[in-house]
Amino acid sequence: MPSDSSRANRYWWDGNADEYQSEHGGHLGDVRFVWCPEGLDEADARLLGEVRGRAVLEVGCGAAQCGRWLVAQGARVAAFDISHRQLRHARRIDLDTGLTVPVAQADAEALPYRDDVFDLACSAFGALPFVADPLAVLREVRRVVRPGGRFVFSVSHPIRWAFPDDPGPRGLTADRSYFDRTPYTEEGPDGTLAYVEHHRTLGDWVGLVSGAGLRLQTLLEPEWPAGHDRVWGGWSPLRGRHLPGTAIFSCLV
Repeated sequence: MPSDSSRANRYWWDGNADEYQSEHGGHLGDVRFVWCPEGLDEADARLLGEVRGRAVLEVGCGAAQCGRWLVAQGARVAAFDISHRQLRHARRIDLDTGLTVPVAQADAEALPYRDDVFDLACSAFGALPFVADPLAVLREVRRVVRPGGRFVFSVSHPIRWAFPDDPGPRGLTADRSYFDRTPYTEEGPDGTLAYVEHHRTLGDWVGLVSGAGLRLQTLLEPEWPAGHDRVWGGWSPLRGRHLPGTAIFSCLV
């Protein structure tokens, strides 16, 4: 049965997918693999290694921009997202570009794929920040990725939790405990849970990776690049000069 977090975020993303794609779609590109608001591009970073001919799963794909780039590189891709509306945008971009990503609507805590069918898995801010049980997700990824494969995922850098989500000067002063793991929540007009984002420390993430039977290979904290002036929510050039905004975990199966 879906968790409260899953139900809330499914409805939230269905209601906000149009606005999200309108605001961020230009930066993400239709056929581009952007790991984070800092703009780190897989075409340059090559965190997944060689993808041509490999079977790749995109976890929490949104409109499948990353998966579409992988298809263009010769990968065999499957992708899923909890939001039906996000997947409608994926279909729209498929038609616009002529590059099709097979997608499914699914919850990351219970994947609809057989064991050991993928060589690689990836997730750019997909699913993991929003689920109540990230260990279940990591175990599911380990289940569907063949031994010797790799899972690379990006999330908001945990240190950001201690600071206001403000791109200006206010966002440079910590106002809460880094160790406070109380989720950020929003409620709808009727008082029901409408959005959830969970906080885990760096130590929590390392423990979760290990607990799922994965081996952490690298942890990347992308620096804000010179000349990159785009503000994305609480991410900004000002904050990026002082604080890491993203953590990217590269794990071996």
